[in-house]
Amino acid sequence: MSGEQITNNSVETQNPDLEKDLHSSKHSSKKQAVDINVLLNKVRLAEKKEKIQSTIFFGLVAALITITGLIFSI
Repeated sequence: MSGEQITNNSVETQNPDLEKDLHSSKHSSKKQAVDINVLLNKVRLAEKKEKIQSTIFFGLVAALITITGLIFSI
């Protein structure tokens, strides 16, 4: 029994930073409130960015087809 206490004490005294990290991780693991409006804004921004990218891609493809058609018509 006394051997167990010595090993426990030696572990605690050898790693005081580890003990602090364990205590801080317990406090930081509590769930925090999430604002749904922030999440919705992120989704809307991502959708807007995708829409802009797809519009640019479609415009480039249309321009490439038009230029190719003009070159072959000459």
